[in-house]
Amino acid sequence: MKPTMEPIFQKIKEALRLDRAVIFVWQADRKWAVISLLLLFLLGALPLATLYLMKLIVDGVAQSVTAADKAQAFWHVFLLIGLAAAAAVFTFACQLAENLVKEAQSLSVSDYMYRIIHEKSVAVDLAFYEDPKYFDTLHRAQQEGPYRPLAIVNSIMRLGQNSISLVVVVGLLVSFHWSVAAILFLASIPGILVKVRYSGKLFYWKKERTQTERRAGYFNFLLTGYGPAKEIRLFRLGNFFIERFNALRRLLRREKIDITKERSFADFYAQAFATLSVFGSLGFIAYRTIHGTITIGDMVMYFQAFQRGLGFLQNTLGGLADLYENNLFLSNLYEFLDLKPKVKNPERPALFPSPIKQGIAFEHVQFTYPSTDRAVVKDVSLMVHPGEVAAFVGDNGSGKTTLVKLLCRLYDPVHGHISIDGIDIRNFEVTALRRRISVIFQDYVKYHLTARENIWFGNIDLSRKGRRVQEAARAAGAKDLMESLPKGYDTILGKWFDEGEELSIGEWQKIALARAFMGDSQIIVLDEPTSNLDVKTEHAVFERFRKLLDGRTAILISHRFSTVRMADRIYLLQDGRIIESGSHDQLMHLGGKYAEMFEKQARYYK
Repeated sequence: MKPTMEPIFQKIKEALRLDRAVIFVWQADRKWAVISLLLLFLLGALPLATLYLMKLIVDGVAQSVTAADKAQAFWHVFLLIGLAAAAAVFTFACQLAENLVKEAQSLSVSDYMYRIIHEKSVAVDLAFYEDPKYFDTLHRAQQEGPYRPLAIVNSIMRLGQNSISLVVVVGLLVSFHWSVAAILFLASIPGILVKVRYSGKLFYWKKERTQTERRAGYFNFLLTGYGPAKEIRLFRLGNFFIERFNALRRLLRREKIDITKERSFADFYAQAFATLSVFGSLGFIAYRTIHGTITIGDMVMYFQAFQRGLGFLQNTLGGLADLYENNLFLSNLYEFLDLKPKVKNPERPALFPSPIKQGIAFEHVQFTYPSTDRAVVKDVSLMVHPGEVAAFVGDNGSGKTTLVKLLCRLYDPVHGHISIDGIDIRNFEVTALRRRISVIFQDYVKYHLTARENIWFGNIDLSRKGRRVQEAARAAGAKDLMESLPKGYDTILGKWFDEGEELSIGEWQKIALARAFMGDSQIIVLDEPTSNLDVKTEHAVFERFRKLLDGRTAILISHRFSTVRMADRIYLLQDGRIIESGSHDQLMHLGGKYAEMFEKQARYYK
């Protein structure tokens, strides 16, 4: 019994916790929060003032019928009407101000929550991005996070505002007859129970269907994104993916309509009960009026008080139900924000050696990706000395890129350790370590921003207008490309935005290479960044690269043996293990796997 009840109690506990949502709204914009609080009290009190003025007006009119001085009686009623009009105008002005405040708060909180989600997305480990459950959690956080905190605070505000009005109205109805106040409470209960029940039902349905929604979103991306556009047309996949998308949306639509239909029937019965209660109370109030127990003005006041009281009570209890619903859905955001990175900073970080004197050592390193049981790196030990150019070669999936990810602490090894100058890299602050390593991966990012920014991102600590951007472009062989662009370095690359200039794959690779030359890193890693350049251009880039190293350590990953032959030491990996190592000449003399692969590839260039 305990395992099944624990999650329910946990959800109830989360649904009753409001402090984090209030803090989010307060931190987003304190000025609007204070103004919203002031308006709460005003709008809570004003309905009661207009209600009492209406009673005085009706009673004044009734008394004027038998008054001796009708002119004086009229001016008395006219004054009351003027006060009621002023109260109505002031109420309307406060409501407009409240709408403005809500809009301003909504935008502020939404932007603030996006910032929190983005910061958390950047902070979590790369391993999370290989887990489908993480994307479910992120999807729910993105859906609920930007607006649920403000919805919770607005519910609290409405709760307070309606509670102020409700207390006075209930007191007024109790002074008439206790049974009317009792009917008021009974009439509102069914509607609240319906709201709470179906809020929970919708929450669990959305959670269960998160992956279905994401899958539909994926097909939408395939149909509308630039990347898949060519293949979609060439392989005539459009109608196939449209049908896949429509099938998923039909499923979601049908289930959501079923829930809404069921809720609508329940709401109808609840509202029918409330309506009968209102008219039953009207009958009782009319009966007391006819028998002279109360005045006509009292009748109007009590009936309006009952109507408004029912509205206040429904809003009050509805506010509690809204708090439950919103906080229930906001638990999706908390689930995301509470994710804990596994790659952590040490309590007392060691200083990164500058310069590196002993080198980089991998000692019996083993690693398995979180999403699989297969080890991709198996008992790897190697040494890269300061100023040395090392090359990792091997078939796809042999573990080359994984070694680089481990060096950058995008992951930590399952066994063994990596050290720089004898210090385990887990003892360095993560940002300090990564600042010393420039990496260009094969799947580098094409930023649809200016060419200057695309290069400058390699070292954002430098000025984007400085000479280093031009020097990096020249080192990567991109100088002529920059000069050929319509606005030079200030040309927007890609076709996402107006005046964007699309580049060929080879040109994008030169831009990515230039990023690597921007850094002041002591270690530079190039992971297949020139695979789409021709052999001659790639060789020229690596020749320049070697000259520009200036004593820095470099790691190259390439399938082209004509390029890696310039490395000081080459490591051949197969199935996660190093099977051969040495210089190009040593490995050719060995006549093993490397020599065989080199000779096989060299035939294509003869």
